Amino acid sequence: MTRKGLNEFKNQVMESKGYGLNSTPGENVKYEIAKELGIPLNKEDNGNLTSKQAGTVGGPIGGNMVREMIKLAQEQLARK
Repeated sequence: MTRKGLNEFKNQVMESKGYGLNSTPGENVKYEIAKELGIPLNKEDNGNLTSKQAGTVGGPIGGNMVREMIKLAQEQLARK
């Protein structure tokens, strides 16, 4: 999967989970989620964030993407 494809997949997954992404590219999904959660994520240095804050932003993205990939793989296996 290309970077563009991955970002499109990320957007689809996060939009299906109710995140209003305002057509942001996949790499910007984390900033939109951080904003919704009130976490001060910057495009540059984020050394001031706690591990909990960073995980609160990244967890939903990664977790939802993994669940969706597993679902897609199971569907493909079921078709064989």
